[in-house]
Amino acid sequence: MAIEISVQDLSDIEAIKQLKARYFRFMDTKQWDDWAMVFALDCVMEVPEAEMINHGRAEIVTNVSAALVGTETVHHGHMPEIEITGADTARGIWAMADYVEWPNNDGPRVGLKGYGHYHEEYIRDNGEWRIARTRLVRLRVDGLS
Repeated sequence: MAIEISVQDLSDIEAIKQLKARYFRFMDTKQWDDWAMVFALDCVMEVPEAEMINHGRAEIVTNVSAALVGTETVHHGHMPEIEITGADTARGIWAMADYVEWPNNDGPRVGLKGYGHYHEEYIRDNGEWRIARTRLVRLRVDGLS
């Protein structure tokens, strides 16, 4: 079965891949002002395992940056499944792996290695793709040892 895809769709898919790459890089390097710009103003971020739902770009940045103060993080996104759903909308699923280590001066490392998927919706806002909704569903979490 042949899949028909336009050059514009391919260009949009590549732009969304670049957007997600910036999401990971800016988060890991704690560039919060730049990280904010990957999100739509009214974005919703859900992390069910943490019972967390954030509404809006400002709330997302405030809460995530506070949770990651002093941490070392490494996030990887893999194997994107991106579908263009309209002229300015898309959705995607990304396999992910992350490493989060909190400071612990009195003993063994404290943190996690996680694996799962990001389920996302995207919008084109003033010519730029942004994350409109993101939900992180973890399949496995390992503690550091």
